Amino acid sequence: MNRINIKMIVTDLDGTLLKNDKSISPRTETVINQLRHRNILFVVATARPIRAVKTFLPWVTYDAAIFHNGAIVMDHGTLLKNLGIKNPGKIVHSILDDNPNYKIAVESNDVMYSNFDAGEVWPGTDYIRTVDFKELKHSHAEKIIVNAHSTEDMDILRKYLTDDLYLLPSENHIITIHNTQSTKMNGIKTLAGRYDISPSEIVAFGDDYNDIDMLRSCGIGVAVGNALSEVKKAAKEITESNEQDGVAKWLERFWEMENKGEIW
Repeated sequence: MNRINIKMIVTDLDGTLLKNDKSISPRTETVINQLRHRNILFVVATARPIRAVKTFLPWVTYDAAIFHNGAIVMDHGTLLKNLGIKNPGKIVHSILDDNPNYKIAVESNDVMYSNFDAGEVWPGTDYIRTVDFKELKHSHAEKIIVNAHSTEDMDILRKYLTDDLYLLPSENHIITIHNTQSTKMNGIKTLAGRYDISPSEIVAFGDDYNDIDMLRSCGIGVAVGNALSEVKKAAKEITESNEQDGVAKWLERFWEMENKGEIW
């Protein structure tokens, strides 16, 4: 383990901090609480919307949070940043006009609008079924989600992007469209600046493509054992898998080193 004075812990949720059944082990909760009592900030950085974390993961306690891969940044309940996609309805209509078979969902103002049964991809999720996405006429979107995953799909979707948007593939076989400023690392920078914390004083944990930027840019980027190979290559260290409490085990080692005075 590299020697570092950690002031902030940032972790992805699904596939990283959470077990496959979306639970957090008592072991993980204990070490996080110990470190928070030492005034180390604990931040979750997730692709999930705010409502999903509150509804499905009410037991997750954190100081600050980055939602929608950086579109929403909150600090102790205070909204710091809301980065949206302008004219999402126009973009969606353009895609569907040329590709009517695409299944698309849009996150707007913490509500999901979908032209298909979103429960197929996200079991138990709340959403509003729509045909023409007219609900988006006067709104912005946190992200646009296309239920597709091939390289060909990526090439098709790039044609509909403006300069302020980018595509992000996911291991869950979806492709999302985001504001170019909506990244987990940009969300981290917003929070770090608020607390006068340097990126070098942050440890980040992740497993998927959307975690690569923060693993590369933070002081220590740690990939869990079940992470994608590209994520492991971007990380400075690798810990055990999410099912094996990989985040907790890494933090326990840090906790032990700090107590021995080996951290500076």
